[in-house]
Amino acid sequence: MSVCEVCEAGTDGRYLCGRDAVQLAERLAELPVLYAELVQCLVPRRSGWGEIVATRGAAGPRSPLNEEVLDEMGTGGMAAVVHAWRVDVQRVRWPQHSPPPPGGLNGDCRWLGMELEWIASHYPAAGGLAREVRELERAARSVVGDPVPRRQRLGLCVAVTDDQGTVCGAVLSRLPGEPVRCRWCGTAYRTEQDLLLLQHYQPRESA
Repeated sequence: MSVCEVCEAGTDGRYLCGRDAVQLAERLAELPVLYAELVQCLVPRRSGWGEIVATRGAAGPRSPLNEEVLDEMGTGGMAAVVHAWRVDVQRVRWPQHSPPPPGGLNGDCRWLGMELEWIASHYPAAGGLAREVRELERAARSVVGDPVPRRQRLGLCVAVTDDQGTVCGAVLSRLPGEPVRCRWCGTAYRTEQDLLLLQHYQPRESA
């Protein structure tokens, strides 16, 4: 059985499961919005353009630009990374074509989104693309003041998966407020009783 390159859930021969493919699509749609917010954060809120702000580790004044934002937007930043993925996806899918010229973050994100079904099914590096886009979103949100919630690790899935008594044992995690569902075997822990049993049957080392 094939597994998702991101969450290792079972898939039907695809590199990304449906859930991670949807999340990648949402993040690609969100990156241009976050990039625009980064532009607004170039000037620190407590500094005006006429003020002098000391540079970290160096003597003398500098323009009061937010260095974190410059790092995020500069060489190797969001736009460059996304464009590099577009180039590679096109190289794999249409090796006879020339690399696409830089077209801006909006265009690259839109192009990758339109090719997402092929990427999830046929692009061997789909997991790397999904993880890097997730990291770009996390880094951008940390600058604009809207960090991505971290997944909560709840323990190991205790569902019995066959008539031989085999316990799933996959790691259970969720975002705050999400229902508890095993991404490997699909078992849902809906009720208070389900959650109590989940806690009760945890191995000692992971309790």
